[in-house]
Amino acid sequence: MTDSLTSSTGSVPAGFDSGDDTLIRVENLVKHFPVKGSGMLARTVAQVQAVDGVSLTIKRGETLGLVGETGCGKSTLARCIAGLIPATSGSVFFEGQNITNLPRQQMRPYRREIQMIFQDPYGALNPRRRVGSIIGDPFAIHNTATGGERKRAVQELMERVGLNPEHFNRFPAEFSGGQRQRIGVARALALRPKLIICDEPVSALDVSIQAQVLNLLADLQQDFGLSYLFIAHDLEVVRHVSHSVTVMYLGRVAESGPGDQVYDHTRHPYSAALLSAAPAADPDAAAERQRIILTGDVPSPINPPMGCRFHPRCPKAEDLCGTTEPVLETKSGDPSTHLTACHFPVQTGEQMARVSRREQR
Repeated sequence: MTDSLTSSTGSVPAGFDSGDDTLIRVENLVKHFPVKGSGMLARTVAQVQAVDGVSLTIKRGETLGLVGETGCGKSTLARCIAGLIPATSGSVFFEGQNITNLPRQQMRPYRREIQMIFQDPYGALNPRRRVGSIIGDPFAIHNTATGGERKRAVQELMERVGLNPEHFNRFPAEFSGGQRQRIGVARALALRPKLIICDEPVSALDVSIQAQVLNLLADLQQDFGLSYLFIAHDLEVVRHVSHSVTVMYLGRVAESGPGDQVYDHTRHPYSAALLSAAPAADPDAAAERQRIILTGDVPSPINPPMGCRFHPRCPKAEDLCGTTEPVLETKSGDPSTHLTACHFPVQTGEQMARVSRREQR
């Protein structure tokens, strides 16, 4: 393998504590999008509160699973971390360095360390360019390999992700969906980043292909010490790949902690509702599982509810929930790493279900 696969090519400014196992630290990140009125001189009439005060950490060599409904702010948060869109306020630290809203030239070294794999393997690749050129773009942009050296590095990347190096000159349309996603993985891996943001990387693939791509990501993490921010709707996929999990609802963190804690000792009613809807491999267990039915629709991020944003749909909501925003904190009996934003957290063995799946049939 060439140096592109055996050592980091990035050059991040010094000054961070290399002994700290925290790679990314996000503090109170906010991203609001303005809503313009009509007319030529339209003024801002409202704000879409896509991300509203999110804090989290991603450790070296580990995977943070980020889950939540569509529109809860997962992808917006990821793009703020990657520097693809500016944050409204708050901070993103990479290895102790504040990289929030850095100018383009100052952000350039960090872009080599933070890469993304996108959801749509069809839309993420330019159909008019050959695969070798697509995977080789990081080398060209950052001027780390040229000519024959670049071609060898690209072919080694293709082989590493399970593609035939001889297909270097093919177009994306000549590959299947799973193969196209492997192309995206190869491109993200090219400069040996420390963090890869996986934005729904398997949701557009067949189940059998999903398993292959997930196994590939796991192998790459083990071989190269990668950290992942893994965004997904499928809770079982997140459980399979993640060391820790963060649950978002309407722009804010509802619950976060080690994967086994969040899944086996769920504390937030929203997390419990998501898990109750997840498919189970055992049909009998699925039949007996109590399904938590949430009423109403997700509120608008332009005008979110007062207090707890989940309270209009929560089966445990009381008057306090509609007036006072809960603090994201450790609840009694939980480890310090397990945080929940709820006034009335779910207790072990508590039944919140409105109807079971068996009763639904």
